[in-house]
Amino acid sequence: MKDVTEHSLLCQVEALVAAELAPLAADIDQKGLYPVDFLRRLGRLGGYAAAVPQEQGGLARGLACQIEIGSLLGASCGATAFVGWCQTVSAWYLSRTPNEAVRQRHLQAVAWGEQLCGTGMSNTVKHLAGIERMLLKARRDGDRYVVQGVLPWVSNIAPGHLLAVAAEMEDGSGHVMFVFQAGAEQTSLHDCPDFSGMEGTATVNIRLNGLVVTPDQVLAHPEQFSAYMNDIKPGFVLSQTAMGLGVIRASLATIVQTNRTHAHVNDFLEDGEAELTVELKALTRRIHQLAAQVDAGKVSLLEVLKARAWTSELALRAANSAALHAGARGYQMRHAAQRQLREAMFVAIVTPALKHLRREIHALQESAAQAEAI
Repeated sequence: MKDVTEHSLLCQVEALVAAELAPLAADIDQKGLYPVDFLRRLGRLGGYAAAVPQEQGGLARGLACQIEIGSLLGASCGATAFVGWCQTVSAWYLSRTPNEAVRQRHLQAVAWGEQLCGTGMSNTVKHLAGIERMLLKARRDGDRYVVQGVLPWVSNIAPGHLLAVAAEMEDGSGHVMFVFQAGAEQTSLHDCPDFSGMEGTATVNIRLNGLVVTPDQVLAHPEQFSAYMNDIKPGFVLSQTAMGLGVIRASLATIVQTNRTHAHVNDFLEDGEAELTVELKALTRRIHQLAAQVDAGKVSLLEVLKARAWTSELALRAANSAALHAGARGYQMRHAAQRQLREAMFVAIVTPALKHLRREIHALQESAAQAEAI
């Protein structure tokens, strides 16, 4: 399996999605079904291992291939595309950690779906952007860390799953990032309030009360954290575009379907099939260019943030257009356009949210302008 071509891998994922995910999409959306069996089968195909180097046991097909896999999920079910991203980005963390012990312990199992893993880095990413305070605090205890605090919602989590998070050091020495097992001693999982969508994502509130973190759980010690975050952030952000690309493609499919009978009136709507198709092609091309640059370690974070924002904006426009094209039928809860609207909104509010992206883009542009003026 580790010698599979990109084309073969994408074809196998597409077939699995059609056979096993598409029939579940309504129940995932409306009944909160968490498709754990599908997630494990996807892992066995290599669905989370495309961007993992071959020397680490991955497929070495690159980040663009990994994004295409996620978009195949998103075209059928945005919630599952998000859960797939949680698993994929967890493999990304493990692949790029400077600490061999944690990589040896967990990467293979996460990359091949044997060990499901969530990511609780939303609070940290917002904290580093100056948006909110850190919710987890850590103190040193010899060569270990002791962590406490609450994360209000983290996804792809159930007892026995891994979770990757970061905590702020109580002594002001920085941050530590690590993985631990949900449901372990000194942790507890609690239900979240009902959401308007994305219910089948195994999203919970998690509380840590003196969780002990050993060295072989650490992704980045405080002295490594800044460089590590700079390394993983471009891939973290860009890989999220997979969800948006999938929602855009699904919305286009809805538009095409409704135009078979209502093109004579739909032609008067903005953001029609032709316009959206052209923009989607341009966006996809740009994402693939940036993915190759991430793989090469030479990418502009500003350009990554712009692509992620563009994805959110186009997903919102495409899903809104799909609902308008569908008309009254698109206002029915069971109609695909209704789900696509809520999925597109999620793409625009999940961290980094559209407002967060625009804030960071503004800050980077201001900084660059000031540097030029000196």
